Amino acid sequence: MLPEEGRSVVHAYILIQTEVGKAAQVATTISEIAGVTKAEDVTGPYDVIVRAEAESVDALGRLVVARVQSVDGITRTLTCPVVNI
Repeated sequence: MLPEEGRSVVHAYILIQTEVGKAAQVATTISEIAGVTKAEDVTGPYDVIVRAEAESVDALGRLVVARVQSVDGITRTLTCPVVNI
């Protein structure tokens, strides 16, 4: 569920490691999940970086655990919530 306009939103980056050769497929699949605003395959220690948003930290956790981590080809995720300092 996406947050309504005018409501507080939690943003996060999700760093994803995938099986060899699966980065592009994982990025494409994840980009179609509600709450994901961007998914790109990259080089380096992570294979895909995702920008996501949810209405609360709990909703963000459900998005990551129930939707993102269930995508075939993912071996590990690291969720980094955005903070405003």
